[in-house]
Amino acid sequence: MKILITGANGFLGHYLVESLLNTNYSIIATGKGNSRLSFSADNFLYTEMDFTNAASVNEIFDTYNPEIVIHAGAMSKPDECELNKDLAYNVNVQGSINLLEAAKLHNCFFSFISTDFIFDGEKGNYREEDLPAPVNFYGQTKLFAEEHVKEYKGDWNIIRTILVYGKPNSGRQNLLTIIKRKLETKEGYNVFDDQIRTPTYVGDLANGIITAITKKATGVFHISGNEELSPYEMGCKTADYLGLNKSLLRKITKSDLKEIAIRPPITGFDISKAKSLLNYQPISFDEGLIKTFSN
Repeated sequence: MKILITGANGFLGHYLVESLLNTNYSIIATGKGNSRLSFSADNFLYTEMDFTNAASVNEIFDTYNPEIVIHAGAMSKPDECELNKDLAYNVNVQGSINLLEAAKLHNCFFSFISTDFIFDGEKGNYREEDLPAPVNFYGQTKLFAEEHVKEYKGDWNIIRTILVYGKPNSGRQNLLTIIKRKLETKEGYNVFDDQIRTPTYVGDLANGIITAITKKATGVFHISGNEELSPYEMGCKTADYLGLNKSLLRKITKSDLKEIAIRPPITGFDISKAKSLLNYQPISFDEGLIKTFSN
């Protein structure tokens, strides 16, 4: 069975490809530009595809005829989305529409990777059926894309996740590795303590997505970690694990640093549906630290 992945050069994309190499799936990894993946396997190939260009999408779908699509590519930095709204809409919404149109012609199972930022962050512990209310343009574009996925006539699922961390095999850094670099060079670093998340180990997320498509599980699923932590708490745990000076971490709140895009203050997911239907069991944050910084 052929599975096409968008955003394969990215953080999550790398883990998805790596996890799928040992399966019976034939992997069509796609991205803009040259491959940053170092894999070599009979069931793996990389091809360029710009999913904001319908002709590029149709050419790849017609050439390879995938049966499953995992749409993990996105413009995901909230401040960049706020500053470049036309581009963010084109990538996150129109790009998803292009993929859905091609998937419809090929009768693909469609899996869309979404975010906690579709919620306003006023209560936390969100369930799949809770009412979305994004507070920034990034969240709005992901919600628009979700709405198009829900109109798709074939089988689909939406996987929402939160603050993904882990070893950056694709080169893109995340909060934990940024903190490590800052503290190793003895730089101070501002970290928010008034935002609460349930951070997600990237390997857990990749495995959860693969289980969902293998089971052909349809509908919306929340996949994240179990533990509620602020970015500052994550930073302190990282410093303690690495034996670095956590006093260099400066605890700040939204009143101390005005970001371009508003962030939801309290998210976090109720992941009982994923546990029940996908047998999803996330590792602890402490275990995630070990995996993130292991050689």
